[in-house]
Amino acid sequence: MSQQIIPLTTAPNQSFAITLSVDGASLTLNLAFHYNEVALYWEMDIADASSNPILSAIPLVTGEDPACNLLKQYSYLEIGSAFLINLSGTPGGNPDNTNLGSSYNLIWGDTP
Repeated sequence: MSQQIIPLTTAPNQSFAITLSVDGASLTLNLAFHYNEVALYWEMDIADASSNPILSAIPLVTGEDPACNLLKQYSYLEIGSAFLINLSGTPGGNPDNTNLGSSYNLIWGDTP
């Protein structure tokens, strides 16, 4: 299973195209991230290479299971899996507007 770190920062509205290795093939996606000031968590939008929306407003939360696949319920889309990893060593919690990309990394891998 190939795993790739998605390069993230705390910029409030970041979007970029990225080519990933998913299920042994090259997959280009447009990713957008924004911080929800009301709910106090980051959200991710995923579009294909032509900017057609695939998924919107996926919460970037760690949950109780540190190996929680954020895309598990969408495996039929065959866009891989995504895991938000807490690097801070502090149990629980979610990235805020100051630590995405430093204390929390987004890891992309193959479809389960």
